[in-house]
Amino acid sequence: MKVLLINGSPREKGNTNIALEIIQETLKEEGVDSEIIWVRNKPVSDCIACGTCHKNGNGKCVFNDIVNVISEKAKDVDGFIFGSPVYYAHPSGRIIDVLDRMFYSGKKHYAFKSCASVVVVRRGGTCSFFDVLNKYASISSMPIISSTYRNMMYGREIGDATKDVEGISTMKNLAKNMAWILKCIELGKKEGIELPENPIESMYFIR
Repeated sequence: MKVLLINGSPREKGNTNIALEIIQETLKEEGVDSEIIWVRNKPVSDCIACGTCHKNGNGKCVFNDIVNVISEKAKDVDGFIFGSPVYYAHPSGRIIDVLDRMFYSGKKHYAFKSCASVVVVRRGGTCSFFDVLNKYASISSMPIISSTYRNMMYGREIGDATKDVEGISTMKNLAKNMAWILKCIELGKKEGIELPENPIESMYFIR
């Protein structure tokens, strides 16, 4: 079992990474492998709706960058955690651009795999953040993992998150819950429980 943790902060070793490292260490204690991927601090293109990823049938985005790297790794992992600092009560634009293209080009790689979002905040804006990030999972048949409080840590300056005692326990409990769900799913597979089939009937309001 393996979990992919996506660091959507422009700071590679900032408070978002601290939160993800706490989760990573706890996953290790629970016997679950993990990898943290930083989306870097270089410009990332948003989706231009060209449809090339679907026309080619390979699920690869026309912009060959970190998105295709993540999508390739996504084929072989069992869960995902998306982390980002709060910008104007919203996730960073960088992680939004990455997730838009990830889920549009390679949605099949994410279905029925567990998912959670983690927010690092100076003061407020967490509810809006969760609403945005959790929507990717909710339209992709992904079980959303919770903790014992909202998956958030407080901190402004780099390192401040290490002082958030409740935030640290929340990250640890999130990792434990993720590991538990992954183990349950793995046991279900061994018992022959099949994944559900989810046919979609699309409806357009303008005819």
